[in-house]
Amino acid sequence: MDHLGSDPKAGRLLVATPLLGDPNFRRSVVLIVEHELSEGTLGVVLNRPTEIPVGRVLEQWTELATDPSVVFRGGPVQPDSALALALIPGTGEPLGWRALDGAPALARLGLLDLDTPPRLLEPAIKDLRVYAGYAGWSPGQLQSEIEDGAWVVITAEPGDVFAADPDQLWRQVLRRQDGETAFLATYPEDPGLN
Repeated sequence: MDHLGSDPKAGRLLVATPLLGDPNFRRSVVLIVEHELSEGTLGVVLNRPTEIPVGRVLEQWTELATDPSVVFRGGPVQPDSALALALIPGTGEPLGWRALDGAPALARLGLLDLDTPPRLLEPAIKDLRVYAGYAGWSPGQLQSEIEDGAWVVITAEPGDVFAADPDQLWRQVLRRQDGETAFLATYPEDPGLN
């Protein structure tokens, strides 16, 4: 069973339940990038592609961006800033790339410094996705939201971060769970239409 209760850690997914009404996170799948009890939590929403091509804002990264090659809305915090996740095959740690701490299932996934010249990283990058903004929680805030039933914590799989059809990711992640958690995937978009 992949459902991890209320144990958020870097490399795990936060999957919004139908109870979460915040439009920034409705039916979202968030990858936890950093989680420190005393500092709070940082994550990126994996399933909010925009219409903005990566080349329009970061032209030098166009060739390395994974399809769909658009900027993703990473969350409501600092929406004018960009961060990137990159998958690196092999065992090295290229300049400008930092592995996610405590994410053994995603061992070759990390944050990429977008100020690093792409030509230095091109041979090392397998997949790349760019996010505008991020999601952030102060210490204790995320735990409280999990306990209130707004989020389900789930083990991430490597394909989740670079899903070819990010609009289907919420349902796909929930469907692979056991019991009641899998049942959430069948929840209608608008329950009032039932």
